Amino acid sequence: MKITHICKIRVAGLAAVLCLAAGCATQTKTASTYYFFPPPPNEPRLQFLMSFSSEKELRGGEDKSLMTFLTGERPPDKLFGKPYGAAAGNKKIYVCDTDLNAVLVVDLQTRRIQVLDAPGEGTLNQPLNISVDGDGNLYVTDVGRNQVIIFDKNGDYVAALGKQGEMKPRDAVASQDRIYVADLQKHDVHVFDKKTRNLLFDIPNSQDATNRLRALFTPTNLALDSKGRLYVSDSGAFHVQLYDKDGAFLRSVGGIGDSTGQFARVKGVAVDRDDRLYAVDALSQVTQIFDDQGRLLTWFAQPGKDNLVQNLPAKVVVDYDDVDFFQSYAAPNFKVEHLVIVINQIGQHKVSIYGFGHKK
Repeated sequence: MKITHICKIRVAGLAAVLCLAAGCATQTKTASTYYFFPPPPNEPRLQFLMSFSSEKELRGGEDKSLMTFLTGERPPDKLFGKPYGAAAGNKKIYVCDTDLNAVLVVDLQTRRIQVLDAPGEGTLNQPLNISVDGDGNLYVTDVGRNQVIIFDKNGDYVAALGKQGEMKPRDAVASQDRIYVADLQKHDVHVFDKKTRNLLFDIPNSQDATNRLRALFTPTNLALDSKGRLYVSDSGAFHVQLYDKDGAFLRSVGGIGDSTGQFARVKGVAVDRDDRLYAVDALSQVTQIFDDQGRLLTWFAQPGKDNLVQNLPAKVVVDYDDVDFFQSYAAPNFKVEHLVIVINQIGQHKVSIYGFGHKK
């Protein structure tokens, strides 16, 4: 992917809506309106596929359950409140809802939404963020308990990471052998052994922690790439910090400003298999994509425009496993390679699904 457009985020949205050059018709939302990014003459790389804020919308606006057929009564619609963190895995999308103080589980096979039932030691207080590792284990960052609650792929409680009062976690991600926790209280990322859950070291290291360009101030969201490098969104410093597997500083991505390549309030981050970085900005309300060297490639979505709206976006998730559930929303001549899921805290598009791909 080449760098596609460099212009002011505030004004560039006027050109961001397009159809594929090869005969994409402009119709109603319920028919075949297709929205692509970036704007022409560039090749389209992302398509807005669909969004939902309730179980009813997820199911296409109609309830077709057996109970409705038998009784004629429709069950109450399950609405999102104010979602923040999200993850995808096990043919599910997990969403932390800060209004409901619950983790909502979107089952893509049944198109039903349930609540993660976590009694006893696994009881959740204020879940803010969530991630899924390669084995399907869940890592829920609970800002009420000030702990990271770990569940297995079946949703059963495993352990709680950290003692109450020791840290203020904001996100947690896991590699094959480590767990990384962003701590707002100590302005760093704690690295734990995945098996023993013992603390190994902190990021940044002592030398980088005293350097304003390499330190962390308000670490809020985490992501890992294919090389084991750690991306940390630092909302208060207006950039994303990149560290290697051993915690050594590598580079910063972004900086304060309202132009593309800059951030006003960076929040969620994600990395795809080609080590492209996706970063949402809650203030400019777009998602930007950078290459593995930190160079801007493109951006997508815009505030206040039909299906393209992002209202207070908080999280972005890259999902390769569930493309088949959403490929039917794609244009006939567009092949989806992976999904990009953006969580909006307010508005009518709480969970927005984009397809990253190419023209056939």
